[in-house]
Amino acid sequence: MADPAPADAPAAPVLPVQLAVPGKYDGSPDHCKGFVLQCKLYLATMLIARSSRCTCSSRTRAWTNIQSTDWWERVVMNEFQPRDWLEKFRMSKDTFFFICNKLKPKLARQDTHFRLALPLEKRVAVALWRLATNVEYRTISVLFGVGRSTVCKCVRDVCHAIVSLLKPLYLQLPSEHEFEDMARLFNTRWGFPHCVGAIDSLHISIIAPPNYTADYWNSKCWHSVVLQGVVNGLGQFWDACAGFPGSTEDVTILQNSTLWAIANEGGLFPEPPKEFMGQPLKYFLLGDAAYPLQNWLLKCYPESSVLSSRQRKFNYRLSRARSVIENAFLRLKARWQCLHKRNDCSLDLVPTMVLACCILHNVCEVHSDTFNEEWLEAISQAECPQPSDTVPPALDDPAAEEVRSLLCDYFQQQQD
Repeated sequence: MADPAPADAPAAPVLPVQLAVPGKYDGSPDHCKGFVLQCKLYLATMLIARSSRCTCSSRTRAWTNIQSTDWWERVVMNEFQPRDWLEKFRMSKDTFFFICNKLKPKLARQDTHFRLALPLEKRVAVALWRLATNVEYRTISVLFGVGRSTVCKCVRDVCHAIVSLLKPLYLQLPSEHEFEDMARLFNTRWGFPHCVGAIDSLHISIIAPPNYTADYWNSKCWHSVVLQGVVNGLGQFWDACAGFPGSTEDVTILQNSTLWAIANEGGLFPEPPKEFMGQPLKYFLLGDAAYPLQNWLLKCYPESSVLSSRQRKFNYRLSRARSVIENAFLRLKARWQCLHKRNDCSLDLVPTMVLACCILHNVCEVHSDTFNEEWLEAISQAECPQPSDTVPPALDDPAAEEVRSLLCDYFQQQQD
């Protein structure tokens, strides 16, 4: 056996590999077998050549379409004007890069020797384009010069990153001090004291799922999933849950949400309760006829010819204040049209996508990004009417009537 080479022996030189390119196939049966053998030898030689150049510093080209890549790098990154950013991504350029920076911990990728990683900014742009327009994956694929599977992965990864990293910053249960500020804001802006939010639900159109189809068929005869949201006096969400099948009633969604548990455990109210009209009174939310009357959730008196003037006044003030969430849903759908048009994403992604849109809504509102009123035109032509529920009086808490009556007295005194 030959003696082993000394440790300091120079490495064996890498010999050049001659690539035997197969000749042209002439189509004859006799030539077929030899031609196939030449091709196999050529491919094997290519693999040997690549392995012998493993230390080469040259880098494989990114697998993207050059023309579309040029559109992203040259047109979008360098030539887009503020109105272009707002129209295509529904936010300012500054907000876009702010979001990209916040999502780095989840979305940063490393280049490899075989492939360049898609830039983080481009991945976020692909996802936002999808959320804002709801256009097909193949259209975005051509536009950005990436594969359709890449578009799908970008949307999924970015939505999950938004919920993971931005939800704790922009959509969370307020602190006691924040509740106090919210109550003052609601009273100043909407003339309704002691209120910290308005609650409602929004049905989002989806393609009929292969399983449990009937569960997603709502009372207005279309397939949907439901978003339950709570907003402050500025129309910014501070609680949201999404994903319930469209046939689920609003009261069922509420009673199965964390909001219901937190409210019944006293988590929405300061201790001790703040005084109002000489009595201790907990903060409350404003809802509609789809929700049960609770001491922390008020709704209008049922319309009737026997309502007193003070009750009618209460109904007017509550309806006016509760319009804040109706406007918030309109702005949410207008900015992120994946919530307005029928969503063809995988059903398991839809709840995360909906929450991501609520968070992005808050980000844009907090950063004072312009909202284009023209976006509302598409929403006004909605093809799918929203379902509406009414809970039976038996579900109302009789003790909550004292709270509603106290508010009636307050509004009556203001009028007098």
